[in-house]
Amino acid sequence: MTCPHAAAAQAGDTVVIDPMVGDLDGETARIRDAGPLARIDLLGVPARAVTRHADARRLLLDPRLVKDLDAWELWRTGQVTRAWPLIGMVDAGRSMFTVDGEEHRRLRTKTSQALTPRRLEAIRPDIEKFTAELLDALAAGGADGAVVDLKAVYAQPLPMRVVGMLMGVDPEANTMLTRQYKKFFSMLTPQDERLALLADLDVFYADLVRQKTAHPTDDLTSALILADEGGEPLTEEEVVGNLKAMVAAGHETTIGLILNAVRALLTHPDQLRLVLAGEISWEQVIEETLRWDTPTTHLLMRFATEDIEVGDQVIAEGEGVVISYRVIGRDPEQHGPEADAFDLTRPAPIRHMTFGHGPHICPGAALSRVEAGIALPALFARFPRLALAVPSGELRNLPVMTQNDLESFPVLLND
Repeated sequence: MTCPHAAAAQAGDTVVIDPMVGDLDGETARIRDAGPLARIDLLGVPARAVTRHADARRLLLDPRLVKDLDAWELWRTGQVTRAWPLIGMVDAGRSMFTVDGEEHRRLRTKTSQALTPRRLEAIRPDIEKFTAELLDALAAGGADGAVVDLKAVYAQPLPMRVVGMLMGVDPEANTMLTRQYKKFFSMLTPQDERLALLADLDVFYADLVRQKTAHPTDDLTSALILADEGGEPLTEEEVVGNLKAMVAAGHETTIGLILNAVRALLTHPDQLRLVLAGEISWEQVIEETLRWDTPTTHLLMRFATEDIEVGDQVIAEGEGVVISYRVIGRDPEQHGPEADAFDLTRPAPIRHMTFGHGPHICPGAALSRVEAGIALPALFARFPRLALAVPSGELRNLPVMTQNDLESFPVLLND
């Protein structure tokens, strides 16, 4: 399947989102050109996409936009069922990612408490250790001028090892989890298989929760299980839902951030030289990458409980709303006429919304920044002459409609 909208969209046109992600830059431009509240088609299901930074900030705080699936007219009327391939991203079980208001605060609090700056600094030595081990593996794979896949050997295993450690998952399960989540997100996976693997993940995490309930340790899973004094404990379903979503978000986002930053630097050698010379900080690299080439392309989905005005348009009660983060990151009204350019000299701070806004901001945002802040400088310190092994135009996105993730990232180390 490919997106039939090859020409630039006009305001009001419906942009069909390509499940094969054949032209992400072109699709981003078409959605932006379709207006602040673009009409999009997600595998035959209509929705509205928010494309402007200011509108997204306001709407993410609007209590009339909720995550409750029963507020979606297409779901209530049976026009969307569990046969829709994206339903698992909208209805992923009860967790902080699928509820609002006081229930959201209750489910989110412990995760936020477990990912404090102090906790992240405490695990920094572990992240540095994992990074060094993976750099050794990268050196072995790329020895004697061999092409090596930066994603498979470095960018993918690092965040899974980190999030697995935080959750108290047996390291031997990391390969299985990576494989399962890859299948879940892929548009090539048949829907019956996708639903089956979600059920398998529920069993895996339920077993983990029961183990940690019986023998709690110093990890996020145990923290979610144990009630605060006087507080209401989370149910097993709620703990499982939080874990399932946190592991997915906690590794996928960081994979995209690391690979997108490396691709941006290798295709902008003048800016890479500024970074290696110490004239541009790695923090600037990370923030500009998050703005320009967001790890998450579209956030699915919120639903209007009543009509909501957005400029001269209206989100109708019952409509589904998508926050299109990659489009928002290239909003000229927020980032100026050069919003489409990767520019590390852009005036700081770079105010993007890649990790969300308000109470629903991603609780793993700081973790992702810490991982990238270790992995990127370590990679270029070890391999300062790192180069793409293929033209950048030959890098292909995975068929994932919500994540900006590459199939592979072949490089030459040139060490």
